[in-house]
Amino acid sequence: MTPARVTGLALVASLALVTGCTAEPVPAPPGDRKVPAGSFRLVAFDSCAEALQQLKTAVKAYVGPWGFGPNGDVRTFGRAEQAGAPAAKQADAAPGANAAGAGDTAAGAAAPGYSGTNTHEAGVDEPDLVKTDGKRIVTVNHGKLYVIDPATRRLTGELKLAPGGFEDSLLLQGDRALVLLREGWAGVAKPAVPEGGGRAAPADGGSSPMPGDIVGPRLIMVDLSGAPKVIGEYRIDGDLVDARQVGATVRVVVRSAPRLTFPYRERATDGQRAAANREIIDKASADDWLPRYEVNSGGRTSTGRVGCDRVSRPASYSGTSLVTVLSFDLGVATLGAGDPVTVIADGDTVYSNGPRLYVANDQRWRVLPMLTARNAVADPKDQTTEIYQFDTSGTAAPRYVAAASVPGWLINQYAISEWGGHLRVATTSGRTWGDKADSTSSVYVLRADGTTLTQVGKVTGLGKGERIHAVRFVGGTGYVVTFRQTDPLYTVDLRDPTAPKVSGELKINGYSAYLHPAGEGRLLGVGQEASDQGRVQGTQLSLFDVSDPAKPTRIAQYHVKQGHSEAEFDPHAFLYWPAERLVVVPLTVYGTGAVSSPRAVNDQTAVGSPGLPSNVALALRVGDGGFTEVGTVDHTLGTGHPEELAPIRRSLVVDGVLWTVSDAGLKATSLATMKTIGWLRTA
Repeated sequence: MTPARVTGLALVASLALVTGCTAEPVPAPPGDRKVPAGSFRLVAFDSCAEALQQLKTAVKAYVGPWGFGPNGDVRTFGRAEQAGAPAAKQADAAPGANAAGAGDTAAGAAAPGYSGTNTHEAGVDEPDLVKTDGKRIVTVNHGKLYVIDPATRRLTGELKLAPGGFEDSLLLQGDRALVLLREGWAGVAKPAVPEGGGRAAPADGGSSPMPGDIVGPRLIMVDLSGAPKVIGEYRIDGDLVDARQVGATVRVVVRSAPRLTFPYRERATDGQRAAANREIIDKASADDWLPRYEVNSGGRTSTGRVGCDRVSRPASYSGTSLVTVLSFDLGVATLGAGDPVTVIADGDTVYSNGPRLYVANDQRWRVLPMLTARNAVADPKDQTTEIYQFDTSGTAAPRYVAAASVPGWLINQYAISEWGGHLRVATTSGRTWGDKADSTSSVYVLRADGTTLTQVGKVTGLGKGERIHAVRFVGGTGYVVTFRQTDPLYTVDLRDPTAPKVSGELKINGYSAYLHPAGEGRLLGVGQEASDQGRVQGTQLSLFDVSDPAKPTRIAQYHVKQGHSEAEFDPHAFLYWPAERLVVVPLTVYGTGAVSSPRAVNDQTAVGSPGLPSNVALALRVGDGGFTEVGTVDHTLGTGHPEELAPIRRSLVVDGVLWTVSDAGLKATSLATMKTIGWLRTA
């Protein structure tokens, strides 16, 4: 999850740090209103002149003395209509293996003999730092790509791409890899710059940098048929949100903001500053809004920008953010221009079941800077999530179909799922902290109806005073975990979309942050154990029996004292290998942490040393009655002391070998003996 658009890099950094934490919006200004589910309509602009005029009208309602930011009260929907943003015309758009299984029905392997990235939907791949097709393992680490032959356990290729970061990822198809490098904070509108210092605004009031000034994600296509080599590169203004792949077709979602610089006039009043900023907007051109891109392929460089005819608008909008969906074919040797489709909106969560792709915008981040007022009362109408639906059933450019708004905010993409032509969305609304906590969670069911998503059913009132920590939809059943002091696991019957209902509830200490189907009637949870007062006590794995939806039970728990796992917030770090009912999760254990099973609480195996974190991958086998420890794997950087253990981030299985991946390298471990049979250093 990535933060929404605000001004100022320091503020953006703070948003990134709190993403996923409990927070609730404060009330919007009087008269501010949201658009309910089913009432969004989308139309394209008739011309660039019309697009520019309407964008300027809308965005001027959001600019203040500091530009777009806390004082500018940036929001995608609401005040723009009051400012004179035009009502939309009638839309003419047509309606539209290590994964959870097709339709979220069961857990399964990506293919016989090897595991794939743990994804939300079978057949819809997601970018990650390592990929395998069984014949090769490909990973990216700080701007370098490595190719490994799992049969010989040798490094067969290495390619330096660019200075990379922590979130480098890739997708794989045949002999092609598409590497996604995040760069900069290009999706953020530029902050106010003091007079006489920093980067001044250009004389014409806008910023029109040349293509070389594009700041945003880099998409690099690599040919793996021989020694790995770059065969294409694509750059675009904005910030990478996420991507999805079906077959050879990749959809990349990018978020961008107007490229405007607002100088801060030290000797002016706030009213004069705001007026000057509106003048800058008046002088801006369409080039200051629409994302530009640059393509390098076959020794040639071409540039362009999203055309006005590819931009659509909902009924109300701020003009402060745009979401662009790009399409690429990994079956060809060039990247092309990406065939961009843009909506004037924001987005931070992506879900796809293949035929349809959804981009959701969580509104709470737009008012997060105002949350310093601890006694502010949350107004439900100000806590909304906008959802945009695209038709991605073919290989051509996606077609925008419909949009909707639901109350509350999402925990992650697993809070969205489509089944039987209906979209299920789980959200939390209200204050989730302090003495006045009044939050509740809900599940909404929407049906695609022409150019709208219409609400047809809902379940409300889940976890009063708590927030959602995990969601999983499996066929016609939803599993929702809420938590503040204890962990209610709710089972929700969604088979009748017009009359969803809670089937059962299980209250236990702690919570699950990720849920994974583990065969008929079984559900795995990874999260934190907690005391009766809600104080977390370390990573726990839970095995639930959900064969009777009315009476869910936990039949086993595996607790790691003082432990934390990346799988708790990134499901890509979780591995379930059904062929051997094997679960592997990375662990960081602090102090004198210990791994323990409730069946052997007096026979603990220490994995930590006093005062020092230990980093391991924990492998467990899931039996009918509980967990059996298979073993642990660590990656030693140097001397072998605990402080030299690199955190393991991913695990995968290829032909009976468990491969673990860290920033230090890749280790091959025999599943039969749990002994090391290979080590490839990449640090």
